Amino acid sequence: MNPEHMEANESSGNGCPHLDSSAADMSPEISAENCLELLTKAKSSGQEGDQERIYRFMSDHYLTVLRTPGLFGRLTAGERERILARRTEGERVLAVAETCEVLDRGGSRENSRPQSPQLPGPEDAHPRKVFCFHPERQRWEVLTHLPEEVPAKGSGMCTLYNYLFVAGGMRAHADGRSKASDKVFCFNPRTGLWSPVRPLSQPRCQLRLVSMDGFLYAIGGECLFTVERYDPRADRWTPVAPLPKGSFAVAHEAISCGGELFVSGGSLFYRLLRYDSRRDEWEECPFNESRRRSTDMVAHRSLVYRFDVDRQRAGVSVYKYNTVVKVWHGGAFFPLQNPHPFRCAVLGDRIYCVNRSQTLQFEVGEEQEGYLPEVLPSPSEARGALVPFVLSLN
Repeated sequence: MNPEHMEANESSGNGCPHLDSSAADMSPEISAENCLELLTKAKSSGQEGDQERIYRFMSDHYLTVLRTPGLFGRLTAGERERILARRTEGERVLAVAETCEVLDRGGSRENSRPQSPQLPGPEDAHPRKVFCFHPERQRWEVLTHLPEEVPAKGSGMCTLYNYLFVAGGMRAHADGRSKASDKVFCFNPRTGLWSPVRPLSQPRCQLRLVSMDGFLYAIGGECLFTVERYDPRADRWTPVAPLPKGSFAVAHEAISCGGELFVSGGSLFYRLLRYDSRRDEWEECPFNESRRRSTDMVAHRSLVYRFDVDRQRAGVSVYKYNTVVKVWHGGAFFPLQNPHPFRCAVLGDRIYCVNRSQTLQFEVGEEQEGYLPEVLPSPSEARGALVPFVLSLN
């Protein structure tokens, strides 16, 4: 990993994070080890400006604050809420990351056999990018580049505390063989830097990475039913209840909704599993009537939205699962020209359906919902598949 893209101490909690250009106006004495002492002095002397600089430092380096002994635990509940809230201040934007994983997940039951990632080829050598979309300019701009250590195929991605986390994947080795990776990295949009995170307990490829209630969940992967949870405060992965045997061998979808995890897809298209973290148990939800592999699944409030691309009928079928009353609704069909599989992200009351060809906007509403006529562009220089997510930028 290039030094200019590395924020080593962000992940380890040891030592003082170096102040980058985005924090140049901070007092140079501020570090994870002394910021609580400096905050106490600033409070006692009534120096509001110094207090603000220290709170901003804590917010910009939130993971370091979480992991520094004697720091996070000594902050008041109000101070914890304050520095966390500051991490999501600013403009919330749609972002996408390039990946080379196989993403043909919108076929029919007959032609939708789950696929393993193809071995990396020459086209995987280019630095993969993360783009963000600016609605007012109607254009995508490069936000950062994925570290070279991130495997080109099969990684899981999600956001937590306004960090982007990337885990696992399939890495090619010099002997020609390809092996699953256990590496995990995170990107901090407040500093523009990447840092390594504690590796997974076991290597995973084609996993789903989901955030819920302040934790990360690495779910399954190719031929894996195991699930593990990451505690960012302890910087530790621990196993939780595995997926039921025979549920999903590969190519599943996973999201969090209402404090619960939901997993569907794979080779058993109609199944939906729910994970209760309090009981550490998985249970079967009512079956969905669709026998197609969904192209993606997202959550909005108490509803799980499932999108099935139907190329033969030239459109998308949208199903909704109400997690409160535990009932499926819908199957509404929306005609689209040249529909292709996509991945989804939720921003406000819109679900953005993104692939390399276009970005569709699905408006969510109680009375009426559906695709907007305005089709947004996708990054023109993007390669491979695109994984969308939402970040807050300064």
